[in-house]
Amino acid sequence: MTTRNARISRKTGETEVTLTLALDGTGQGKVQTGVGFLDHMLLAWAKHGLFDLELKATGDLYIDEHHTVEDVGICLGQALNQALGERRGLVRTSHSYVPLDESLALVVVDLSGRPYCVVEAAFSTPKVGQLGTDLVAHLLESIAIHGKFNLHVKVLSGNNDHHKIEAIFKAFGRALDAASSLDDRLLGIVPSTKGVL
Repeated sequence: MTTRNARISRKTGETEVTLTLALDGTGQGKVQTGVGFLDHMLLAWAKHGLFDLELKATGDLYIDEHHTVEDVGICLGQALNQALGERRGLVRTSHSYVPLDESLALVVVDLSGRPYCVVEAAFSTPKVGQLGTDLVAHLLESIAIHGKFNLHVKVLSGNNDHHKIEAIFKAFGRALDAASSLDDRLLGIVPSTKGVL
């Protein structure tokens, strides 16, 4: 089996991000972004998606967390796109429902090569820890655009914003793991009637 790994580095006047990603991992993670709740969500994503992720980001947090969150999303999307390669043999589409206490999230993924993101989630607080809740959709959109896949996210119920966001990231990890799995019946075949993704 081809090794489905990626290594990404990005340095701008606002942030510096380095990461390694292994799609066929065991859920091991080491994440340092300076935004504690973002670290928590990315570790949950890796654990539930069985991805091995090492990510370090430094950014202009003295301004706010926006640039760091955005560039982490860009780099994570680029890593997914790199690791997926030509996307031959993929299951391609999947979904996951994940509850966390009173909250329930649905995430649907299509590794179509066509980036699109829809997030239906309402939050009642401006921040969870150091992460602005308005940045959750922006982070997911950045990952999907740079990962070149279709991502739909819907929070179906919930009261606690921490629970809602964590349910999203766990469901995202599980849906992406299933969609990126290899189907023995499709070895070497691109899962599209077009023949390319």
